[in-house]
Amino acid sequence: MNENKNKPKGAGKSSFELINSDILKNSLLLKPGSAALDLACGKGIYSMFLSEIVGDTGLVYAVDLWEEGLRFLGKEIEEKDISNILPMLNDATKEIEIDDYSVDVCLMATVLHDFEEMNKSGAVLEQLTTILKPGGHLAVIEFKKTDGPPGPPITIRLSEDETEKMVTEYGFKRIKTVDIGEYNYLMLFRAT
Repeated sequence: MNENKNKPKGAGKSSFELINSDILKNSLLLKPGSAALDLACGKGIYSMFLSEIVGDTGLVYAVDLWEEGLRFLGKEIEEKDISNILPMLNDATKEIEIDDYSVDVCLMATVLHDFEEMNKSGAVLEQLTTILKPGGHLAVIEFKKTDGPPGPPITIRLSEDETEKMVTEYGFKRIKTVDIGEYNYLMLFRAT
């Protein structure tokens, strides 16, 4: 099978090194024992970060349809003896195989623009309305709508207003927007 044929747009790239992880940690409403979803996790760099926050009693669902990225994450988990990350090969635009109302926080790190470009953001956000616990949180990291690099072309970047409009259309309520680096913002929403 050809690996590149099944490689999603943006696979292999991570915005983690561009953001201030301390600001992200302080902004996410995660604590030890929480269940988190790293949606379109790629190689799982954010999953590893979330794993440290939720601790041994928590769980991180690392969901992606990029097999190579999940294999990389699997090796990291094995090498570091991590027991709280569950890699899942899943197409988030079709069905995310996680129990309803079981996740405290879903992180979508610089992927909402890709789903929107594929006209699939609605399908993904609709699923999150039942995966997240009532009162759970959706954390969206996106590139500021400025010329790059780094990041995608400005034509597919989402402004803060565009992100808020897109997400609140599915019943989420915006809590706050935080500048988490020179290139990125974080928008936090509450599920109703």
